[in-house]
Amino acid sequence: MHPMLNTAIKAARRAGTIINRASLDLERLSVARKGPRDYVTEVDRASEEAIVEALLAAYPDHAVLGEEFGLRGPENAEFQWIVDPLDGTTNFIHGLPNYVVSIALQHRGHLTQAVVYDPSRNELFTASRGGGTFLNDRRVRVSGRTRFAEALLGAHWPGSTGPTMGAARFAAMAEGCSSVRRLGAAVLDLAYVASGRLDGFCGVGLKPWDLAAGSLLVTEAGGLVADFDGEQSWMSTGDVLAGSPKIFAQMVAGLQHKPAV
Repeated sequence: MHPMLNTAIKAARRAGTIINRASLDLERLSVARKGPRDYVTEVDRASEEAIVEALLAAYPDHAVLGEEFGLRGPENAEFQWIVDPLDGTTNFIHGLPNYVVSIALQHRGHLTQAVVYDPSRNELFTASRGGGTFLNDRRVRVSGRTRFAEALLGAHWPGSTGPTMGAARFAAMAEGCSSVRRLGAAVLDLAYVASGRLDGFCGVGLKPWDLAAGSLLVTEAGGLVADFDGEQSWMSTGDVLAGSPKIFAQMVAGLQHKPAV
């Protein structure tokens, strides 16, 4: 195992311990609102602090970009960690066990390591560039399903009801699939695409910490990741498609209003 990946795993497990401990007494949790339907808890902050401390103790010349505290370290660092200390905060504060810790490493702009840890299920998803994707040390791959009518898709968009304008194209395309699930944690959706539990995923308006680790899990598991036009601007636009190759191709075609492949 790559030493940097091993460091990230230790950091993610440390954060998971903080999250699990807090989940036992949610009524005492301090919750603040960052914006509409956007919450942050003391657990998010404590989790991120634990991760940053572990990463920078091992690699003091690296930078860390975190959801709660922004960038730590030099802006032009050769290595940059991208951290979401608790993806699925709204689920967490309701006691719904769909939330994860996400840590990715970027070297000169290329994602090289990824850790996604689900503390409530003790599921650890890991990937190293060129080394495949693993779930609790077992190699996983994207699903082998080929027919879009049988595909189970994940989705993430702003708002609490139907698709926003930005997701309208996806909603029309998804009418042809088996069903759509909104888990409330985009990183978890991507991990599930990588492990074959979901056949595809569409996300709208996501941030780099929502996408970095999960995207490497997907590609190392044999899947594809792109924006709605099949291009590679998704990290900057936040609009992303991911899936197994056959389902991904049909999602892109559907969004382009072309016949399904």
